[in-house]
Amino acid sequence: MSQGLVFDIKRYSINDGPGIRITIFLKGCPLNCLWCHNPESISPKIQKLFTAAKCIMCGECCRICPVQACRLTPGGIVTDGSLCTLCGKCAEVCPTLATEMSGRYRSVGELLDIIEKERPFFDQSAGGVTISGGEPLQQPEFLMEILEACGRKQIHRAVDTSGFVKTETLLRVAKSTDLFLYDLKMMDADRHRRYTGVDNGLILDNLKALAESGAAIQIRIPLVGGVNDDSANLEATAAFVAELHGAKKVVNLLLFHDVARGKDVKLGRVRELADLREPDGGGVATAIQLFSRYGLNASVGG
Repeated sequence: MSQGLVFDIKRYSINDGPGIRITIFLKGCPLNCLWCHNPESISPKIQKLFTAAKCIMCGECCRICPVQACRLTPGGIVTDGSLCTLCGKCAEVCPTLATEMSGRYRSVGELLDIIEKERPFFDQSAGGVTISGGEPLQQPEFLMEILEACGRKQIHRAVDTSGFVKTETLLRVAKSTDLFLYDLKMMDADRHRRYTGVDNGLILDNLKALAESGAAIQIRIPLVGGVNDDSANLEATAAFVAELHGAKKVVNLLLFHDVARGKDVKLGRVRELADLREPDGGGVATAIQLFSRYGLNASVGG
């Protein structure tokens, strides 16, 4: 069995598909959404996170580092990126978790052992496993192994995807997936590129192809005030989704919250979030009514 790079595992998840689920987050994403809640998911590599406020200057990381990449300074621990091998030994000995590692290689067998422990919750709630990211289709072979293994055990399988992948890869994965949670950011290509770093042509084409394949799909829209909550974008989105092949799709509105600043600091990442805001209640209600006019059942969360 192959290994994949996992950055988080969330048990008792109730917002990533039907029932009670376990959500496995794979690292790496081709998009760089300005509002991303999990910036540690973007890089396809293991990353080192540091919280200066937690550092007690004990120097344990300096003593254990096999390549002397960690250095104690008056401002806390400084890591020489040219020396660091990301072995994670510093994080293992850090008593306050000031240093953490994002990303760990896990085998399919290891994940199956974790998944099996959650089976009682699946059975009671018609839940299952959701593979998310990042973009899980960035690790397609590993993803396929997990999905096929869960299928053999009759565990419900959901995949949360941005759709920015080769069409043939998406349709191959669809054969071993029971439900897609398909992220749809906005309809205008230029705005999509501005806020995510990529064009949305492939994403829209793939959503059409996935619907035509007969796959079960729920649409997920990250609703960001000042970005995609305007009536023009919502109208265009509703019209597009309503025309997709098959039964009308359920639409989940995921409301933007400014919760990622702390993670940005840990990663040494800077991004400008001043133009982004949480959508107000009136705007959310208007969005739900708009989708309803197109015969679409939209709700917050899910």
